[in-house]
Amino acid sequence: MSFVKHFDHVGITVADLDAATAFFVSLGMEADQKMTVEGEFLDTVIGMTDARTEIVMLRPPGGGTTLELSSFTRPDHLPGSPAAPANELGLRNIAFEVTDLQAAVDHAAAAGHGLVGAIGEYEGSWRMAYVRGPEGIIVSLAERIGN
Repeated sequence: MSFVKHFDHVGITVADLDAATAFFVSLGMEADQKMTVEGEFLDTVIGMTDARTEIVMLRPPGGGTTLELSSFTRPDHLPGSPAAPANELGLRNIAFEVTDLQAAVDHAAAAGHGLVGAIGEYEGSWRMAYVRGPEGIIVSLAERIGN
């Protein structure tokens, strides 16, 4: 029996919600209004007391699985590992299919977000690159090529 109905969203906690939101919007994601969540529901779900977070939901053009960015105002966020390599345990990357990989990489680089490695090609069907986004988030950008 499957309990999963559909893949709804991925959540990432960041220190600078505005900067992280701007990065993903610049790639083409569409942002909902920033909202604040606090109270019994949040405290119960995350297992903390007196928590408060600001959240922005982002979705790809045309709909689909969303990205939840959140920044805690209570308690203060804990530092992550902004230079984590691809083999560090945990969430390592968030991936997007793009229409023009080189243009997307150039756009990210112009905003100060460089490549983790280089652009690679997989069996004549995909070109892909890892970009180190805000706060060390690895963003996988992939372009379908060939057939």
